[in-house]
Amino acid sequence: MNKIIPPENLPELLERAYLMAGVNLAHIAAQRGLSVPKDLKRDKGWVGQLIEMELGAIAGSKPEQDFLHLGVELKTIPIDSLGHPLETTYVCVAPLHNIQGLTWQNSLVCHKLQRVLWVPIEGERCIPVGERRIGTPILWEPTPHELQLLQQDWEEIMELIALGKVDKVTARHGEVLQLRPKAANSKALTQSIAADGSLKMTNPRGFYLKKNFTASILNRVFG
Repeated sequence: MNKIIPPENLPELLERAYLMAGVNLAHIAAQRGLSVPKDLKRDKGWVGQLIEMELGAIAGSKPEQDFLHLGVELKTIPIDSLGHPLETTYVCVAPLHNIQGLTWQNSLVCHKLQRVLWVPIEGERCIPVGERRIGTPILWEPTPHELQLLQQDWEEIMELIALGKVDKVTARHGEVLQLRPKAANSKALTQSIAADGSLKMTNPRGFYLKKNFTASILNRVFG
């Protein structure tokens, strides 16, 4: 399988993304010599990895933007027949300890969401995985208002983490950004701050963008 060279500049990245629009996942997978999973229950990240590979993303699971040299994060987003997001969008792992001096400006959430290439993909379960088509990509930079909403949610959630209240944070917290368990199963544990300032064990958490927020991004472009 030939490894695709990362795009040298933003126009090249966008050209690659636009060339995929209208193509189904089986066609991309065949070009890369990959088999298409029957469903995504056990292969939840398969679609994202396929698109990363096709566009030449280099970050993998590293805590940085997918195209660091271009300042661009890549996010695939499953949509229904009306173009509405079908699920929340994972941003990154949330830090649960050693957070002294961490600010919104130097957070991974802020870094990753500076500029995002959204790639919508048909996601309804009635469509076989291989037959799902890739939509028109969107290069998005948050408006000052969107940044304000993101920062506000992030700061409120991080304050609860700092106070040892991570277990009290639910998916309902936050207007556009939420904190949710992020692990293959509930047995995975990591350190977090306890109410008395010591460390305790809890499930890893991740930051996710709520569907209403990503829907507003898609609506702004596609109406």
